[in-house]
Amino acid sequence: MLKVERLAGQDTEQRNQSKMRRRRPDKRVILPDPVYKDMVVAKFINNLMFSGKKSLAESIVYRSIDILASRKKAEGIDVFKKALQNVCPVLEVKSKRIGGATYQVPREISQSRSMALAMRWILTYSRNRKGRTMSDRLAAELSSAFDNEGGAVKKKEDTHRMAEANKAFAHFR
Repeated sequence: MLKVERLAGQDTEQRNQSKMRRRRPDKRVILPDPVYKDMVVAKFINNLMFSGKKSLAESIVYRSIDILASRKKAEGIDVFKKALQNVCPVLEVKSKRIGGATYQVPREISQSRSMALAMRWILTYSRNRKGRTMSDRLAAELSSAFDNEGGAVKKKEDTHRMAEANKAFAHFR
């Protein structure tokens, strides 16, 4: 007969940590961008960047913000931030397997994930747009996102619609 001994000093926190798979990596701290001194713009530049070409990504973003400022007759950085806010989703669906069936379970998104999705969608749809330069295409997508139109806003609405359609499975969260 096996006898299980429990350590006297082991509290519930240590037991719960032993159930976790691994520790989460620390969030990297990024420096704000040089022109606007803004963390969101710096993160957007990093998402746009390919092959470490940061100066090219910076020039594309700054040119598109200047184009936005001239088109909307407002401060470019404010238009940029409002466009990002219009694309940020609140809900998403996650697949969860329960009893042999897979359900699309709606769940709320953290602020950082919401912002990351918004940036990704804006960049994806601006890359797919027709236009001469990337800064023109990015400015056009940000402008349409500012007006609650365009591909990125449609993607957000589709995500919300899917979460709304599957809200019957919210109790599986």
